[in-house]
Amino acid sequence: MDITAVQVWQFILSGLTTGSIYALIALGFSLVYNATGVINFAQGEFVMLGGMITAASMEAWELPLWAAALVAIVLTTLIGLILDRAAIRPARHASVVVLIIITVGASIFIRGVAGIIWGPDERPLTAFSGEAPITIWGGTITPQSLWVIGTTLVVAIAMWLIFEYTVAGKAMRACAINAHAAQLCGIELSRMISWSFGLAAGVGAIAGIVLAPITMTQYNIGTMLGLKGFCAAILGGLGNGLGGIAGGLLLGVLEALGAGLISSQYKDAIAFVVLIVVLLIKPSGLLGGEEAEG
Repeated sequence: MDITAVQVWQFILSGLTTGSIYALIALGFSLVYNATGVINFAQGEFVMLGGMITAASMEAWELPLWAAALVAIVLTTLIGLILDRAAIRPARHASVVVLIIITVGASIFIRGVAGIIWGPDERPLTAFSGEAPITIWGGTITPQSLWVIGTTLVVAIAMWLIFEYTVAGKAMRACAINAHAAQLCGIELSRMISWSFGLAAGVGAIAGIVLAPITMTQYNIGTMLGLKGFCAAILGGLGNGLGGIAGGLLLGVLEALGAGLISSQYKDAIAFVVLIVVLLIKPSGLLGGEEAEG
């Protein structure tokens, strides 16, 4: 099979779209990990909830897209806060392994409830600004893919502004650096943990909303997306937001190139092969410090 430069570029464009979703999910993982040291395996379900609540709101209440998206972000953020209050906070003094198992259980619970409420059918969501493809240097990309990439960029900048210039953001950074020292300075750790879960849930919901018009949404899509987002977080450096975004984009491109140049049958396996290689060669990830190895 002869592969041209244009085809490779097309694979890269497709990979950037997928990678942007992985980047947003990885960012959610980093937010919770920095605050708690816990890997939140319910992060993929936040993505699912964002898409499903938006689609269901538009169908049931005939809301415009922007209003349905806002409802989805608010409700998913509340679910993230409830997860912390109902499951994580009561087990605060348990081992990290126990807390991770709790998030796995929460993921299964959320997925099961979603299946009961919305059933097994896929829910479509209309593209935000049409479906006519746009040509960029010989490759084509849909307007919705540009929405995905642009949203990732906006969320990344917003997170940077929050952590650099707001009191709450600086308090969360302080807890991530040294939780005990932050508490001695008067920062309430439990509140910062709650905010991290809320932020992670909101970011996940945004990812699900912009992804739904491309792949449609279903109650069980969160599992694989969450695992790939976790791979992206490890690749970039768990706990490093910028690293997670870089890892997500790189993973998406590698996945697209592997599917295009080798075989689409290996598409899902590529992320996990990358995960194993990174853990063997550089456990801290591309941009992670030594603290990411724990």
